Amino acid sequence: MSISDINVVFPEAPLPHVIVPFPLYITVHLGAPDDDQALNVTVPYLDYIKNVASSELYPTWPEEALRANIHAITSVAMNRIFTEWYRSRGYDFDITNTTQYDQAYVHERGIFDTVSDISNEIFNQYITREGHIEPLFAVFCDGRISQCDGMYQWGSVELANQGYTAEEILKYYYGDDITLVESTAAVEITGTYPGEPLSLGDSGIDVFRMQHSLSIIHDNFPLVPDVAITGFFDENTENAVRIFQEAFNLPVTGIVDSDTWYKIRSIYIAVTNIAELEAEGLTFEELQELYANIVLQGATLPIVAYIEFFINIVSQRYNTIKPVEIDTFYGPETTEAVREFQTIMGLAPTGIIDQQTLNLLYREVYSILTEIPQEELRLPLLPFLGINLSEGLGLEYPRILFLEIMLNALSAIYPEIKPVEINGVFGPETTAAVIAFQNLFGLPVTGVVDDETRNVLSEAYQLFLAESETTA
Repeated sequence: MSISDINVVFPEAPLPHVIVPFPLYITVHLGAPDDDQALNVTVPYLDYIKNVASSELYPTWPEEALRANIHAITSVAMNRIFTEWYRSRGYDFDITNTTQYDQAYVHERGIFDTVSDISNEIFNQYITREGHIEPLFAVFCDGRISQCDGMYQWGSVELANQGYTAEEILKYYYGDDITLVESTAAVEITGTYPGEPLSLGDSGIDVFRMQHSLSIIHDNFPLVPDVAITGFFDENTENAVRIFQEAFNLPVTGIVDSDTWYKIRSIYIAVTNIAELEAEGLTFEELQELYANIVLQGATLPIVAYIEFFINIVSQRYNTIKPVEIDTFYGPETTEAVREFQTIMGLAPTGIIDQQTLNLLYREVYSILTEIPQEELRLPLLPFLGINLSEGLGLEYPRILFLEIMLNALSAIYPEIKPVEINGVFGPETTAAVIAFQNLFGLPVTGVVDDETRNVLSEAYQLFLAESETTA
């Protein structure tokens, strides 16, 4: 087998920001957006939901009507925060208490017990359209004095009295394509701006998001050039930023500072209608396609641990590459090490792991590991990548090589496990060794390395290494 035949297949990775975290606190402007005399109050998010629900709803309404309306209330609030609707326009608050713009909030008012109990249960849930990321801007009105394109509050009461569930009420008003999403993570609202300006030569998730927004803006403002969504801030991106700044009356620097970032954000929100009931936001499918086969700075993914291990192996061959800590976070140190590797390999030093970089990185690792005597090989504890290993898988996955190394190490103390050739090929001998291991450790005997087998194997291998160090 030639090293050039080896190709690493990216495992399917969890998408970033598919589930939107709910905020710990929310800042409410007690007046119209442009009322400079109105106060801002920052309150716990749960308290805000209870307050709005107590201000908007009657506690004697049927429970399913209350639930449907509270879902709408949380979704409106989450949409305002997700889109940074006010903060991207230079305001220092997240939402107003004016029903002309948002929803009612009466500071320090009493809370109804019924509303409080339901809010405690569902405050971290929001409505979204199936396949979409953004919380739905779930417009609602009373339906008697005022009408709207969304839910009629008194109409929801009538539907609940007819036996409709909360979800059925929501679908009646917002369409059958909506779904309820539960967020289990809470965060402090810090804004999406990365904290430091983005400029020529930068790379990472923040550059990626900015490029995606500019590309969508281009569809509505052709004057702003389209850019490739790569995560690398190249000269074409710099030119697009300059033209965007000129078009929207910003200082023309080609650098994405806070003002430019939030102007891009506000224009993107406007052209995609994300802050409206009928939105054109990003779908799961589109997000999956955008993030396929790349790993960017700022990502937290299992494959990052493998990349960092690869970096540490190749650092033994190239002394200008600095070893990094092995975890699942793709931080600045890993980015810099990848940049150096790309420079050595004659690639553009983007610091982004794409298919070409990953293939070259693994080929270097493969050539190094297969030259090291087996008794000297030491693998760290690496996470499961969510892909089962079995016979016939071919040369695609570096984990086959690692599997063979671990099985061979354990064969030294378990005669039932026969040594296999370390070549990255899952053949009959590897299947037999896996079956022997599964028999020894009381696992389902399948010959397939699934999550359970992989975890037990890794634990046994790490114990073997520890005992070997002790007796050395």
